[in-house]
Amino acid sequence: MPRQVIRLHPAAPPKPAEAAPCNGCGVCCAAEPCPLGVLVSGRRSGACAALSWSEDMALYRCGLVADPRAVLPRLPAALAPAVSRLARRWISAASGCDSSLVVEAP
Repeated sequence: MPRQVIRLHPAAPPKPAEAAPCNGCGVCCAAEPCPLGVLVSGRRSGACAALSWSEDMALYRCGLVADPRAVLPRLPAALAPAVSRLARRWISAASGCDSSLVVEAP
C-alpha cells in the first residue's frame, strides 16, 4: 500500500473513525481535494487549496463553507452565503467522516 505524508497543524484534532462526526482534523482534504476542491483549485492531487485552518476553533474548515470569498476573491459578496450553503451540501458536511485513510503518529 503506498504511503503519503501530509502535514497538519500540530493542534489539529485526531482523525475520527469512519462514519463518526467530522471534527475538523483536515486529513481528508490535506490528502486530496474533493470534486468541489478540484473544480475550485484545478488540483487533482495534493492538499486542497480551499482547506483552511481556524486558529480560533483549532480545527480545519473548508474555505468554501467558512469564507467563500477568501477562496474565490472575485465572488460578489451577495453570493457568498449561497456558495457557502451549496458547498456545505456538495461536500456532504455533517454526514460523518468518509475518509478511510490510516493515520500514523510521527
